[in-house]
Parts: sequence; C-alpha cells; structure tokens
Amino acid sequence: MQRRNVVGASAESSVGDEVALPPYTDLLWPTLQAVIALGGSGVIEDIDAEVIDRAGLPDAVRTVLHGDGPGTEIEYRVAWARTYLKGMGLLSNTRRGVWSVTDRGRAVRESEIKPMQVAYTAEKRRKRLVRTASSGAQVVPLAAAPEDPELWREPVLAAVAELPADGFARMVTSVLRAAGFTTLTIPAPGSVPDNEPDDADADVEGTGVLRISLLSFSVFFRFVRGPERAGADVVREFRAAMVGRGDKGLLVSTGSFTDDARAEAHRHGAPPIDLIDGDGLCDLLKEHGLGVRTTVRTVEDVALVPAYFADLAGR
Repeated sequence: MQRRNVVGASAESSVGDEVALPPYTDLLWPTLQAVIALGGSGVIEDIDAEVIDRAGLPDAVRTVLHGDGPGTEIEYRVAWARTYLKGMGLLSNTRRGVWSVTDRGRAVRESEIKPMQVAYTAEKRRKRLVRTASSGAQVVPLAAAPEDPELWREPVLAAVAELPADGFARMVTSVLRAAGFTTLTIPAPGSVPDNEPDDADADVEGTGVLRISLLSFSVFFRFVRGPERAGADVVREFRAAMVGRGDKGLLVSTGSFTDDARAEAHRHGAPPIDLIDGDGLCDLLKEHGLGVRTTVRTVEDVALVPAYFADLAGR
C-alpha cells in the first residue's frame, strides 16, 4: 500500500529525538493570547516572536528549519495555529499579514479551545465529503500533519494569501505555464486604469494560449484571493470583462463558489467559464510541485495467517 505525504507539514524526522516540538494544536491558546498581548492585532513576525517567548522554547527548537527552510518549523506550526483560530472564529485576517482577535476570541476560555478545534475539524471533513460526493470524485487521503491528515491545503492557502502582489502574480505565471499556457500577457501588479480602484492585493488577470494536443485556445483568466464564497454576480462580472479577450474563460479563487455561481458559469447560451476554487488551486500547486513537495512512502500491512501454524501443529 502507498500513502502520499505532504513533506514539511511535520518535521519530527528532521528535528531529532532530542528536540520536542509542540504540535500546532498545543499552540492554539498561546497564539490567541499572543495576539491579545500585542494589543489585539499584530503582524506575523511579532506574533511568532510572542508565541515562542510565551512557550519558553529553547534555541535548539526555535532554529529548526521547516523542510529546507528558510522558515523555521515552529513558525510553520504557529501559522497552522493562526489558520485554525481563524476557522474557529477567534482570529480574523482582513488585511494581508495582519491578524486580529475577534470578540469571541477575547471571551473564549482555554478549556473551550480543544472542543472548538475538534468541532471545526469535523465540520471541515463533513464539507469536504459533501463536495466530493456531489462531484463524484474519489477521496484520496493526503497526510498533512500527524494531528489532522486532511487539512494540508489550509496552510498552503494561507501562504498564498500572504504573498505580496508581485509574488502572487509570479505564482499565477508559474501555475499557468506549468499547466501548458504559452504567450502569457499579465499586466504588472498595481498597473490599473485610473478609473479603477488600486487594490494591488486583489486579482491577477490576463490572457494566454492553452495548447492541448493539436488544438490551442485563447483564454482570458483571472485569479482572485477571495471572497470566501463567490456568487453568480462574480461570474457574470468576469464574463462581461471576458468579451473580446478570449475564446474561453478561467476564473480561479482561493475561496469557493456557490452553486449559483457554478450554474452561471455553464449557463446555456453563454460563453462557458471554467471555475477553480481554493482546493483546486492547491491541487494544481501540488501536481506541479510549486511550493508543495510530496513523497511516496511504502507502508506494510502485516497480518497473522493462523492456518500456517495450524498445519505445522498437525491440526
């Protein structure tokens, strides 16, 4: 039997037996308290430093790299903790790189953290199973961390969300080229018309040619960081912008799409638009080895065969 594991989500093998790294589940409460101690909000670097100081971790633990670096393993696990706290409604991340405590986060007690984390994880699994069942896709378990093997996409999406505008544009270019696009045309980040808001962190759009076997298509694409659930209006606006700019449309969101949005994307009589949500984007990054590295491990299933020993005993 083979099991695929996202490398770097757990670094016990690289850390060594002499160093004890706390799992991200043990960092939920310290991370929440760190943000509160910073005045209710803080940037990632300050939050990491506050959590590490509060945990009293020795230098041997603080300096352990996550994978090949450059970030450390403890910083990676604090990032997981922030992601979970956001999902649990205790932290918010309304601006890139800035995290704030919510009213619920200020009121929660330490004893409530674990039940909330368990409930949040169960709900995530339920939603994933519902989406998988509705699409008819086969569930393939991917290990992300010993504590929760199904949520590897969350820290990937968190890393995408925290990219600066030019870094996000470079990621989009890498994904499209890896997928087979050629002659890409993407405006530089921030180069928007004077009559449009200058939101450098919002989307990356452009045109390119996708070649599939003997055929090629002109594609107008847009990559959006959010909203968490894009509706039909987002698809309609994209289709309007697509007119005269491509034979096909590709709309990618780090969030998800409502059922109405998916219906609008394939509405009869309108140019079809392919939608890729945050999970699909993570799968693309994994497929092409862009920021996500996977390895295949062979796991033995060993079972006793009583009949063999019964024959030896003459029974």
